[in-house]
Amino acid sequence: MPRAIILYEIDKSFGPNVLAEYYLKQDDKISPEILKEFSEKHDKKKVLDITIHIEGNRYFSKKVNAESLEKENLYLSFILQESEDLVSLKSIFTTVEKKIIHNFSNDKNQMNEIIKNTLNSILSLMEKLKEPKIIKETINERTKKMLDDGKLSEARELIDLGEQIPEKLAAEVKIADDLLNQELYRKAKKSFLKAAELAELIQEEEIASFLENKGEQVGFFPDLIKERENLYRKIDKIITDLEVNQLHFYYDFAEPIDRLIEISLTFEEHELVGNLTQLKNSTQKASRLAKELNDLNDKIKDLLNKI
Repeated sequence: MPRAIILYEIDKSFGPNVLAEYYLKQDDKISPEILKEFSEKHDKKKVLDITIHIEGNRYFSKKVNAESLEKENLYLSFILQESEDLVSLKSIFTTVEKKIIHNFSNDKNQMNEIIKNTLNSILSLMEKLKEPKIIKETINERTKKMLDDGKLSEARELIDLGEQIPEKLAAEVKIADDLLNQELYRKAKKSFLKAAELAELIQEEEIASFLENKGEQVGFFPDLIKERENLYRKIDKIITDLEVNQLHFYYDFAEPIDRLIEISLTFEEHELVGNLTQLKNSTQKASRLAKELNDLNDKIKDLLNKI
C-alpha cells in the first residue's frame, strides 16, 4: 500500500499548501514541483484524480469531498510502493476520505497524527485480506465485547460465521485478483462483489467497502478499453489528415493523447505512458512550428498580393 500520505489545500493565490503528512520512509518527501503539477491539473484543468510517474516513483492525488467542512480545495496525495496497484489505492480512497473528514482539525500536529493513523489503518486492512487469522482475531475481540454487553445471540452468530467466513473471504479475494490479472474484468468484478458480501456478514465494513469499490472500478475496465480503441482510431484519422499536409491537425493530438495517458496509467502501462508523453511533447512542438509556418504562409501571401 502507500508509503506516504499527504493532505494539502490549493490556495487560489499562493498555490498548494501541505496541511498534514506522514511518511513510512524518512527519506521520502513530496516535492514542491509535484505539488505544483497536481495543483495546475486540479485547479486549471479541473482533473479530479491525477497520477504522476517520475523516476520510478508514482504519485497519486485526488480531490476530497469536503462539503461538510465547507471546503472546496482539499486534496489527498499518496506516494505509492513500487509494486502497488493503482486500482487498490483508488478503491480505498473513499474510506480514507471519510476518516480524514470525520477527524479533521486545524491543528497541524493533531492532523499529522490522524494522517499517520489513517495510513496504518490502510496497512492493517491489507494485512487482513492476506491473512484470515487476523480477521478471526478481530472477530474474537468483537464477540468478547458483545458478550460483555449481554448480546449473547449476536455473539453466538458472529462466532459461527467467524469459523468459516475469513477463509472463504481470503479465497474469494484471491480468485478476484487472479481474474483481474487475467484481464477477465467482468468476472473479476463479480468475484470482488461476492467477497464484499462475505465481509459484510462478519461486520468488516471497511473491507467490504474496499472490495465493493474495487469491483466497481474493475467493472469500468471494458468501457475504458473500448474508449482507448476509439482514441487510437481518432489518432489514425489525424495522421491521415496530416499526410495530405494539413499541418494544423497536430493540435488535435493533445486531447486523445492526454486521455490515453490517463487510461494507460489505470492499467499500469508505464512504458506506454512514457512513449505517449514523448509523443505528446513532440506533437505540441510540431503544433507550434505548424502555426509559425502557417503565419509565415499568410504573410507571404499578403506580400505577394502587394507586388
